[in-house]
Amino acid sequence: MTRLSQSAERVTALLAGADLATDAAVRELLTETTARRSLDLSDLPPAEQAALIAARSQQLQPSADALAARIVSAAEKGRPFVAKFGIDPTGAEVHLGHSVPMQILSRFQRMGHDVVFIVGDMTAKIGDPSGRSDDRPALTDEDIEHNLATYREQVSPFFDFDRAHFRRNGDWLRKITLPEIIGITAQIPVSMSLQREDFRKRLDAGQGLSLAELMYSIVMALDSVEINCDLEVGGIDQFLNMQMCRKVMEISGQVPELVVATSLIEGTDGTGAKMSKSKGNYVPLTAAPGEIFGKIMSVPDRLVEPYFRALSEWLDAELAVAAERVAAGTLHPMDLKKVLAGEVTAAIHGVDAAMKARDEFAARFSRRTFAEVDDLPTVADLGVSVTEAVKALGFAASNGDVRRVAQQNGLRLVVEADGEQEQLSLTADDARAVLADLVKDRLDGKTGDYFLKVGRKLARIRAD
Repeated sequence: MTRLSQSAERVTALLAGADLATDAAVRELLTETTARRSLDLSDLPPAEQAALIAARSQQLQPSADALAARIVSAAEKGRPFVAKFGIDPTGAEVHLGHSVPMQILSRFQRMGHDVVFIVGDMTAKIGDPSGRSDDRPALTDEDIEHNLATYREQVSPFFDFDRAHFRRNGDWLRKITLPEIIGITAQIPVSMSLQREDFRKRLDAGQGLSLAELMYSIVMALDSVEINCDLEVGGIDQFLNMQMCRKVMEISGQVPELVVATSLIEGTDGTGAKMSKSKGNYVPLTAAPGEIFGKIMSVPDRLVEPYFRALSEWLDAELAVAAERVAAGTLHPMDLKKVLAGEVTAAIHGVDAAMKARDEFAARFSRRTFAEVDDLPTVADLGVSVTEAVKALGFAASNGDVRRVAQQNGLRLVVEADGEQEQLSLTADDARAVLADLVKDRLDGKTGDYFLKVGRKLARIRAD
């Protein structure tokens, strides 16, 4: 029996019989599943390795059987199986969406394969055009170095850099000669790049599309040629880029790499848009435990299962057991979502921090004793409008956001005393009023702790 199957037996027993509404059972479960993130998978036979990777891939090209065969072939030839992941440091902040392919890469690493993490310090100057509606502003060397500085630290909960090869593609791309580029591009039809839907849309709309962007996937492919890659991991938005890697490797006389493309997770706002910083629907890896837990709890219930698949080490059989209990009414969907929030929080901050965040969430939204929460932001300036106070807290980005929360009955003043609460809804008109006046008019004479509630977010009001 493999180490993974032993872990699966323990987790399945917990999922089948434990009361997952209790802290003790959840702590036991999170301890097991969090430990699985560093579990040695080298005892899995090649077919099981391939099946584990395929289970979390949106696309595995050409097939799981081909992956198993490639692993066997590498072993027979006495060489390491090489898995690659590349990232262009085009931004300084990493979010949960970026961690999805990193977790797949971690599995390859724990299976005993060589993992090469390539930082695109050269390709970042072109800018990956995938999914963009216009050309990306060029980055300077200073921009790239600044963005790269925190990448390793931010992603380290999902990937062990000490056991990986960490390389910059500028080291070889600066040495590529014009004859080499011409020799490769002469064998690639322009139609291969123009089949991209995002390129066609930009051209149809009369928007910019540079020759450098057309070259991006070819330049990126030279990374795979440099390391003679067996397999590349990336998001599904990188699938066409990785297809080009296969083509260029073939032109260069190498066996084309296999491709694992992972799903893009939907953002926390439930609109269907992918998680991204520009849309504000993301969970930064630098966020505090309570913030991570709360953001995961805020996602629509329909995202619980895909979030488990993308962000945890749970197996399909384990997810099936949980789904069966929810369907049978023996596991409340909210309790399962709390397990998910704990799973993600524990991955970044550890089980103890996840359990503390769970307890604080319960204090805010279950037991409703807000005064027990010790890390709430504080509204100290009551001389501004409710809207300005909400924006200063970072709970909303605009006046319109505050107005929408008020219209949805999510903007409230709360007074709490002796475990009892009174919540007063604020209208969109109230949101324009000075906070001090509202506190005086609505809460005057009521003793206790004062709070401002904005949707699921909460702040303490210092009303002295």
